[in-house]
Amino acid sequence: MWVEDWAPRAACRDQQPDQLFVKGAEQNKAKQVCTSCAVRTECLAEALDNQIEWGVWGGMTERERRALLRRRPAASWRQVLEEARDEQTVATV
Repeated sequence: MWVEDWAPRAACRDQQPDQLFVKGAEQNKAKQVCTSCAVRTECLAEALDNQIEWGVWGGMTERERRALLRRRPAASWRQVLEEARDEQTVATV
């Protein structure tokens, strides 16, 4: 099920924002916060659909998100990620 109001459920909600908007190797530390986040997919879709350029969102860095956007510039990332999650859920049942 897709969570519309995902931010209050995010694993990073209690983090200092500066910890998620870092450069270089520090991004790997920021991404670790996302690994167990229940709303990681919603967060990533938000960043991709709104082409947010800075920070770690949904466990991906700016560079990683730019690569996805180049491959599918006109995609509705919410739809793509929601369908992928639904397929994964069906496959694991």
